[in-house]
Amino acid sequence: MTSRPEQDQETTGTAVSDKDAGPSAGAAARKVFVRTYGCQMNVYDSERMTDVLGPEGYEATSTLEDADLVILNTCHIREKAAEKVYSELGRIRKVKEARAKSGKDMMVGVAGCVAQAEGEEISRRAPIVDLVVGPQSYHQLPGLLDKARKGTKVVETEFDIDAKFGHLSERAQTRVLKRAPSAFLTVQEGCDKFCTFCVVPYTRGAEVSRPVEQIVSEAERMAAAGVREVTLLGQNVNAYHGEAADGASWGLGRLLRRLSEIDGLDRLRYTTSHPRDMDDDLIGAHRDLKSLMPYLHLPVQSGSDKILKAMNRRHTRDEYFRLIDRIRDASPEIALSGDFIVGFPDETDRDFEDTMDLIRRVGYGSAFSFKYSQRPGTPGATMENQVPEEVKSARLAELQALVSAQQKAFNESRLGMVCDVLLEKTGRNEGQLVGKSPWLQPVQLDAPEALIGSIQAVEIVKIGSNSLFGQLIDGHNGRENAETVTAATA
Repeated sequence: MTSRPEQDQETTGTAVSDKDAGPSAGAAARKVFVRTYGCQMNVYDSERMTDVLGPEGYEATSTLEDADLVILNTCHIREKAAEKVYSELGRIRKVKEARAKSGKDMMVGVAGCVAQAEGEEISRRAPIVDLVVGPQSYHQLPGLLDKARKGTKVVETEFDIDAKFGHLSERAQTRVLKRAPSAFLTVQEGCDKFCTFCVVPYTRGAEVSRPVEQIVSEAERMAAAGVREVTLLGQNVNAYHGEAADGASWGLGRLLRRLSEIDGLDRLRYTTSHPRDMDDDLIGAHRDLKSLMPYLHLPVQSGSDKILKAMNRRHTRDEYFRLIDRIRDASPEIALSGDFIVGFPDETDRDFEDTMDLIRRVGYGSAFSFKYSQRPGTPGATMENQVPEEVKSARLAELQALVSAQQKAFNESRLGMVCDVLLEKTGRNEGQLVGKSPWLQPVQLDAPEALIGSIQAVEIVKIGSNSLFGQLIDGHNGRENAETVTAATA
């Protein structure tokens, strides 16, 4: 994988209150359409929005024209992210006007990081927007919607992360409907690193970690609702330092050990990490926990010490190499993924070659790569010696060719291997299911739909361009044989 695709999906899961009484008791359900852009954390946030709105009488819909409420949950990482939002709002305006002609109202909200960055500018440029909600404020949606219905243009972009996390803990009072076998769970938000290319500290705020018991409680409810695999999320997830019931501060390694004890939760992952926060306990968790999958996304961004310093990454290439050695000593089966930015200001041919050398030496199972683009408000945007676009494009193509070759080689090394696959959904062809390998590769195989949600031993029999193809091993169940990830005879 050589580019991180922008998410663009509708959230269709719902949650309902265990209580019969409430604002929507006896009333026809209203429809909410949520379109999600960007990172996995936004996917998680969108699901939580539907949870918050469930007791208010809203049901999720995947059809924009049916929606009484439309929410765009936005991402500010991509270039021209705000303009894409305004373009989408132009299309929504036509739908809203068509509904109005038939006597149906439609409220429109913009949430997420573009909402945080643009604020009242969104209401000014797009009058159809009724409310603007930052990523730390969506727990207030019911009250904000009430204000908007009374004609107030609502803009709520305060950084009140503790209040949001406290509200999320109230989901213990909510019956969560059956979930997909794999789910995201935010444990940490914000970032204190202030990399000079990144807007996250300005749109998500400082690092804040959820309390241990909140996370454990939510993970237990997920497992009870059918989730077999949880990916812990954070802008800098391995900087997690949540408070336990006894007041002690837990790191991510200790949290993973606790989550591994939850019955039915068979697989754990986490993303995205920073090299400076990979401590001994977390590395030890990769050695000790069978449920912690042998896959790690550990962005380095550049292989040049000069560029790493300019990016304010606070580590050197040699420190990264030594860290990779420690991780692989603890977990020899692990597959590594990374992020790379080419064309950062003042990047020379020699700096770029240092990045290529790092990729060759580390060897990645997958990676995401980007041309540097200026983000207003970040230090990198005003640096001198911006690299010409044509140079960035040429370097990106060369880097992606190398990463693609490494990914292909890694995938081919799985051929003939028997591994556990979590079966998640039906495939495009009749009788086909799609799942994930321990190394996060999509696996397609013929299997009955009744096996969705199970972990099965699968032999990899063919390698595709973007996925693996397998066949079930008769008489084997992956959960009962989780200790075996063995190569078949050559």
